[in-house]
Amino acid sequence: METKFSAAQLADPGVAESEKILRKCVHCGFCTATCPTYVTLGNELDSPRGRIYLIKDMLENDRPADREIVTHIDRCLSCLACMTTCPSGVNYMHLVDHARVHIEKTYKRPLMNRLTRQVLAAVLPYPARFRLALSAARLGRPLAPLFDSVKPLKPFAAMLRLAPSSVPGKSKSAEPGARAATGTRRGRVAILTGCAQPVLKPSINEATIRLLTRLGIEVVVPEGEGCCGALVHHMGREEAALESARRNVDVWTREIERGLDAIIITASGCGTTIKDYGYMLRLDPAYSEKARIVSERTKDITEYLMTLAIPAVAAPEPLTVAYHSACSMQHGQKITRQPKDLLKAAGFMVKDPPEGHLCCGSAGTYNIMQPEISARLKTRKIANIENTRPDVVATGNIGCITQIASGTAIPVIHTVELLDWAYGGPKPAGLAATRTLEAAE
Repeated sequence: METKFSAAQLADPGVAESEKILRKCVHCGFCTATCPTYVTLGNELDSPRGRIYLIKDMLENDRPADREIVTHIDRCLSCLACMTTCPSGVNYMHLVDHARVHIEKTYKRPLMNRLTRQVLAAVLPYPARFRLALSAARLGRPLAPLFDSVKPLKPFAAMLRLAPSSVPGKSKSAEPGARAATGTRRGRVAILTGCAQPVLKPSINEATIRLLTRLGIEVVVPEGEGCCGALVHHMGREEAALESARRNVDVWTREIERGLDAIIITASGCGTTIKDYGYMLRLDPAYSEKARIVSERTKDITEYLMTLAIPAVAAPEPLTVAYHSACSMQHGQKITRQPKDLLKAAGFMVKDPPEGHLCCGSAGTYNIMQPEISARLKTRKIANIENTRPDVVATGNIGCITQIASGTAIPVIHTVELLDWAYGGPKPAGLAATRTLEAAE
């Protein structure tokens, strides 16, 4: 793609990087076939190619974002399916991230939109606040239909509907400290506790710690780590995202200096962002090298388990598992084989649902901010999953778990919970409850 940026514009590192990305685009349109919003809406401007044209025009002319470009950029899920499809290596992720920063700096959103985004940024990254908000949401759920009738309040209706009927108690798995390996120690890792996941489903990290320690891996929850910054990063709040990244880089660097094989991530959305810390902090001389090392040391739990040469076993029960590959897993981190190979080695029958490349509609806060499009994607995803007639759905991202589970009776379990069960841990609670109900019927 030909560009016409001035030398003064290219002096800005963000613009210079975006210009390099734009030049790689050859207008082929392969990305449109795998873009969930284009497949759903059929509008060229809601495809990666259309958004690239809009971003190019905005940046080249150095003009503030307007309502049209904000509408179409906001509809982007950042699922990154376009990057998997693109034959030219266009780094759409970094381009759209830069566009969102530009939008945040130059566009004044409507009042309710600003308020909604502020509430999400002030609540979701903080477990204590998030837990309190979920308790309030359960009481406010009867108001959802009323909020639905007023367009600016639809995101609040979506929040109320997504809130679980009950919230698990606080888990010791989130408490800082080391969990000793069983028997001879084979390695030492840090685990990201996360922000939303330990509130919604602490059993995921509990299963991870149990499994790793049984395999001889010491697991440490570092003091001072926090949200990875993905939520505010995707809102274009650059400084807030970089502040989160720097905090975590400092924490994990201390652990790396003490000897650390990997930083384990159990929420693939977080993993995609942390693996990008090296790029995000590339211009910060105090952090660029430390961030690069942290990114290189970061592993999804399934990536790390594959390095341990776990022996094959017979599954505790002969279950058919539909594996839902989260977008941040398959497109963001290019992890496609490892989770399925691990599940198969654990004795499960694994099936790939049709259209596995398409997003389920969760995408961080997308199911709150774009509830109508999200609902259509969820319906499509669940239909494809149910067509495989599985006993259980496995996936590696808390957002996908919450989204898919809200529309199907099939239990949706994190991959590591099934693996922990297969290798000596307890049966996952959601699966156990479902099986008990089926037996009673």
